[in-house]
Amino acid sequence: MDVYGLIGNPVGHSLSPPMHEAGYERCGLDARYVTFEPAEDEGAQAVRSAAHLGVNGLNVTIPFKQDVLDAVEPDPLAARIGAVNTVDFGTDPPTGYNTDAVGVVRALEHHDISISGRAVVVGAGGAGRAAAFGLADRGVAVDIANRTVEKATALAEEVTEAEAVAGTATGQGLEDMAALLADADLLINATSVGMEEDRSPVPAEALHGDLAVLDAVYAPLETRLLRDAAAAGAETIDGAWMLLYQGVEAFERWTGESAPVEAMNEALRSGLE
Repeated sequence: MDVYGLIGNPVGHSLSPPMHEAGYERCGLDARYVTFEPAEDEGAQAVRSAAHLGVNGLNVTIPFKQDVLDAVEPDPLAARIGAVNTVDFGTDPPTGYNTDAVGVVRALEHHDISISGRAVVVGAGGAGRAAAFGLADRGVAVDIANRTVEKATALAEEVTEAEAVAGTATGQGLEDMAALLADADLLINATSVGMEEDRSPVPAEALHGDLAVLDAVYAPLETRLLRDAAAAGAETIDGAWMLLYQGVEAFERWTGESAPVEAMNEALRSGLE
């Protein structure tokens, strides 16, 4: 039996186990997905221990995405983002990937959204970094809007300095949102705004019908941002799609199988309900 899993702290709320196990069942794989909750300073050691125990692959969530860099060989994208959320133990040393970036791109592609033009990414934290690198790698001009302009500018410089990047990036303040969105094709909310309160990180009047809007928040699925965007005529994509496709990417890297996306999506959304 192959064993895959997730390390995080806390980890009890995770929807990854039912999503991945639905995939194993549909593909007829003899595999299980389990969770581990190391102490907050033991992320790298947890990865090393998992390797000794014969675990085949791990997902990594808060607060360990940076810590585990010490225990893996990150692939070029994960190294540039500075965070790992998927570990493959099929190599020595284990390889670390960042499938959050892929999750953004594949969620957009699933909805037939063109990965081109200009995008506004709100937030310069972990999800914002993944989105900015993932989109810029595809040739998109990315405007990173953040409460702290200096953090957005620093991220934009990291993005544009990378050799593989085909697009561009700039750092902006949240007060520039309306001007940025006027010419934007994509909007990604990579903050937690909208998760605990019925509010949006984006002024409703700045939204328009030529936008595709992806909100990384998935609880609730219909956020204030997505309601405002739909009212403005924009295409809307809820955060569960990004969560799904980062898991799909991990599944395919670990197993070598084409992920049964419909089965995994059904299990994920059943858990969210």
